[in-house]
Amino acid sequence: MGNARKYDEDAVLRARVLLLGSGRLDLAEELGAYRVLAEVSPRAYLPKLVGALLLTGYRTTVPGAELRLYAEAVDAARRIEATAVNRVELLCRALGAYERELFTVGRRAEGRAVCEEMHAVSGHPRLAHVLAEEGRHREAAEILRRRPAAAPGFPPWNVYELAAELSAAGLHAEAAEAFARTVGAGRRRAAEKGTPPPDLAWELIHHARLLEDAGRPGEGAAARREALDVVARLAQRDGSGDPMTSLWATLFVLSGRSDEPVATPEAPMPPFGAESLRWSPDVREAYREDIPVLEAEAARLTAAGALPRAYTVQRRLTLRAVHFEHSHGAAPLLRPRFDEGVALARRLEDTATALPQALTDRAMFLVATGRHADAHADLTEALGLVDAPPIVTRT
Repeated sequence: MGNARKYDEDAVLRARVLLLGSGRLDLAEELGAYRVLAEVSPRAYLPKLVGALLLTGYRTTVPGAELRLYAEAVDAARRIEATAVNRVELLCRALGAYERELFTVGRRAEGRAVCEEMHAVSGHPRLAHVLAEEGRHREAAEILRRRPAAAPGFPPWNVYELAAELSAAGLHAEAAEAFARTVGAGRRRAAEKGTPPPDLAWELIHHARLLEDAGRPGEGAAARREALDVVARLAQRDGSGDPMTSLWATLFVLSGRSDEPVATPEAPMPPFGAESLRWSPDVREAYREDIPVLEAEAARLTAAGALPRAYTVQRRLTLRAVHFEHSHGAAPLLRPRFDEGVALARRLEDTATALPQALTDRAMFLVATGRHADAHADLTEALGLVDAPPIVTRT
């Protein structure tokens, strides 16, 4: 026992000297010192150990090392005394890194359990995204209901996510009511600045869908006409603008949820309505891996003359292209996909649904890329196909 005790004391002394030395330490040396000192001075060194473990996990190139390092970081963060000011923040950082890696390596049940702990510790909404991926939309909506609405001046992700989960849970009236908050905020910005923000156009289009799902087709039609007016006003200026493409991409990808398989715990799907960074790594990769399968299916269906199904598959491909490419300045690459969707829709014998949808899709893409005059032409044609005759019939 005496030798072990002496060795521990020597290790502590070496660690202190190492940290107090004038030379620059590499991360491995620093981490080793913190591991030793966290055992004898946990209040001072456990927080430092957590930070070093997370940074090492981020930088490592050793296969499988991330998971071990993040698990150790979680263990260290749990041992920080409950009254420490930064305990919750550090524990959530460690839990967040650990759950992402668990999802990456396919250990989904464990990842969900970590998210549950993170939610219990801090109310973090990450659990809602995981539940949504598994089709547990009412539970996800309940978590998201507790968050505040979007703060003025910031992207309205809270509203997007809440409305998406309410809609997926079949609570269509509540979804439309929730989404009305961000539409109202866009209208106020338009009134204050004298010109509408581009995101108001695609938010109105999405709100129209929610209103129609809630059994309020007249209000949905009015929202579409208001969107057309917004695009017309945008077309009066030079067309450059400062579009919020991540917002447009999120709502566009959400619009394709009904054509995707239903999410289950065994076969999770993306948390449609949440921005890309909030998707679990395994779900994002599965969404990407579908692309070559869908490409082959679209080619087969088109060659066989099964155009309605080919159109649906082609749109699913466009949704994926937008999800993975919209943030990389790839408008010239994305434009042909929207053109192809419109061309395919025009070939259908019954264009009543597909063509207005394809034209609206392209119109919102054009708004998001500053091509407002072209967007106005597409949206005018789309509304001419769906708006006037149905409204007369309903009223």
